[in-house]
Amino acid sequence: MNVLVPDSQRRTLDELVDRLDLSAGESASKRSAFWIMLTLSAVIAASGVAGDSTATVIGAMIVAPLSVPILGVGLGIATAQGRLIVRSLLLVLLGIVLVVAIGFVVSQLLPNPTNVLSNSQVVGRTSPKLMDLTAALATGLVGVIAITRRDVGDVLPGVAIAISLVPPLAVVGVCLGSGAPGLALGAFVLFASNMVAMIVTATVVLVVVGYAREAGAGEARRGRAYAVLVTGLIIVAVPMVVNSLSSLWAGQIADAARIWLGDESVSQVTDVSLQQRTALVHVLSPEKLPPVDELQSAVDDLVPWHPEVVIVHTYGGRFSE
Repeated sequence: MNVLVPDSQRRTLDELVDRLDLSAGESASKRSAFWIMLTLSAVIAASGVAGDSTATVIGAMIVAPLSVPILGVGLGIATAQGRLIVRSLLLVLLGIVLVVAIGFVVSQLLPNPTNVLSNSQVVGRTSPKLMDLTAALATGLVGVIAITRRDVGDVLPGVAIAISLVPPLAVVGVCLGSGAPGLALGAFVLFASNMVAMIVTATVVLVVVGYAREAGAGEARRGRAYAVLVTGLIIVAVPMVVNSLSSLWAGQIADAARIWLGDESVSQVTDVSLQQRTALVHVLSPEKLPPVDELQSAVDDLVPWHPEVVIVHTYGGRFSE
């Protein structure tokens, strides 16, 4: 483990506690800075989401301090400090409420809140897939390495951008304010996966590097915390796996629909979505479509639960000048 965190660059346990425990040292100034920066980052994120501005959302990621108490949870688990875990989790929960509330308020200021639901900032964060969890685990590993090593502090802005915490919560608030609780749930799953991934990677690295041994943490107490972490990881992974499979099946259904239309057809498959027991296929065509039974048979062979195929036929075609 010296390759990841060399002894010469390794921060002491006291240094980590000072950085990650907002109740240690100058607690008043730490907490005021945390809440000020979190509030401002939430306003920036919600504004960026509402305005569909990637640059603005990235700015919110850089200034967001929510990763500090999340890593504090990992430190508390690794060193068996129950009070640190509770304090850090409380800060995270209050931070979640604050960011979601700001996103909700911003959505109420929009002339037509439902229009924001189709922009790229919302769409990209409301249907997380398994690869998002993989990326979260990798970026969580980078984050804990950056916090435990003295010589890699300059990568922290990049870590903040990679670990998306505040923007998904802002999307949750915006979606709730726009009357789309289903999309809000998807965005919250993305946040939860990033949070759990950070805690898991932080705990593992801190234990392996030796902070648990340095703190004299008991194996029994850590074992219970590990069980909770694994359970949480499974819970957030399940919907991400489902979304990944749904995207895969939607792509296969789109291919089957193109074959169903025929190679010589001027018709186009414009969109395919799986909605519970229904496969919704959008087709743009100036002509009559083949019997749906043929496509239904092909979809039954592809998707295990045999969703009902519903065709949305838009009469017309695309013309280029």
